[in-house]
Order: sequence, then structure tokens, then C-alpha cells
Amino acid sequence: MQNRPFEFDVATTMEPIEVVDGVHHFATRVHPGWDISGNANGGYLMALVGRATSMATGRPDCVTITAHYLAPCPAGEARVEVVPVRAGRRFATVTASLFLRDGVGGEKEVIRVLATVGDLAGGPGGPSAMQRSVPSIAKFDECILMSATSVNDFAHIHGRLATRGQAEDIAFRSGTPSGRATMRGWFAFADDRPIDSTALLLASDAFPPAVFNIDLPAAWVPTVELTVHVRATPAPGPVACFFETRFVQNGLLEEDGEMWDSNGVLVAQSRQLALVPRG
Repeated sequence: MQNRPFEFDVATTMEPIEVVDGVHHFATRVHPGWDISGNANGGYLMALVGRATSMATGRPDCVTITAHYLAPCPAGEARVEVVPVRAGRRFATVTASLFLRDGVGGEKEVIRVLATVGDLAGGPGGPSAMQRSVPSIAKFDECILMSATSVNDFAHIHGRLATRGQAEDIAFRSGTPSGRATMRGWFAFADDRPIDSTALLLASDAFPPAVFNIDLPAAWVPTVELTVHVRATPAPGPVACFFETRFVQNGLLEEDGEMWDSNGVLVAQSRQLALVPRG
């Protein structure tokens, strides 16, 4: 039985401060341990701001959220502003920004998002048509726990997660990349926290970049922009994840992601634009 708060819930805690001219202000903290070499993971920052958008609108799910990353973000005290754009019967649209405080009265905007927020469980539903099913991914127990690998030496976020990678897709660590820009595995929390729509925002950026499996250095891949579409509330259990990069051009790469729940339902899609890693 869980006797203490889940780590992810603590790390995305928002304290409402005030609402001024319709703008919601929250105090929060970018927690250590959700980072890559000292800089907060992009999916974690998106989830942090996504939590504020839900609180401001009273709607639990970021159905679509696009984040632009303006600066690296170490751990520290922070503030989130959520600005309403429109509220309809089914969806509310907002913009939001996270500002990292510098400890001497100043602050720096590190991420700005545009999000449409709703309630997936309470939606009207509708027809479904899948052009393909879950990609081929090894079973959960057959994949390798990320926190038990040297990835955790710099990707500290895996110490909070029970992410597992397919063996051939994380073999880049031992100098034997697969030659295919794909990354497959399973997303789960180390403390068994259930996966909800906010956690899917984290999952969208919780794996090593797919380009580590081609002829590029395994180095920092700064995110320029990340978009996530949450399609459904996940069933209980870990989420199967598939990421691939098709184009590396002009110093930029894209990474497309799919997340599938334990019932084989597509629960989220993502696309990320990032800078090419440099050795």
C-alpha cells in the first residue's frame, strides 16, 4: 500500500497564488532528479505546466499541448502563469509559461505552451478507425530496466521511473547502435504510480533519443518544440512506447512517438523538433 505521495505528484505540485485579470498564477518548484545532466527533462517540464493548465481550467486532460523551450532549466523555485484564451462546452484553450526564479528577485521564462484542455473520460466519444495496431515491442519483462544501466549516470530521471528499453535499441550504450533510428520500450513509474494523461506528457520524452542508434554522438539533444496529443485515458499497467526519427537535416531532427496502453489502445502521440547532438 502506498503510504506516501507518489514522487511525480510531489514533483508537479502547484500552489495557487492569485488570479489577476483572469490570469492564474501558481508557485511551484522544478525538482532535482527529473533531469538529464542537471537540466530538467522536457517532458517533465511539460507535465509541470500541464498540471497548472488543468488546475486553472478545472479540466483534467491536456488533449493537445505544444511547448516551446526557451532556455535550459536546472532545479529551483519557479512560477507558472496560465492565461485563458477561450472556454467552450467541451474544451478550454490556454497559454502558459514557466518562469525559473534566480534567488535574487529575478526570473527567466524557460518554457511557453499553448494547450487545449478537456475531460477525456467525460467526452461524447465517437467512432474509431485504426490504420495499424501496436508496433512490435518486446514484452515488458524482456526489456532492460533503464535505471539498472549506465544511462542513469547522466539521465537521472530514470531513477524515478521503471522505464524499460528493448535490448537492441539501447545497445548504443555499449557501442553497438542498431543502425535504425528507433527506440522501443515501456513507460512506468518506479513507485507504481498509475499512468494518467499528465504522466503521458512525461512519457513522451522519457526515453533516449532514437538517433542514438545511428551515426550520431550520444550527447545532449536539446528540445526546440514538443507537441503531444493525448487520445485516451490509459488502462492500468505500463505503457508501450515507440519512437522513431526519419529526417536529420540542417542541424535539426524530428522524433515521432506513439504510446499504447495495456489494452492495445493508442493513448498518446508526440512529435518533437530537436537540435542534432554534437560530440
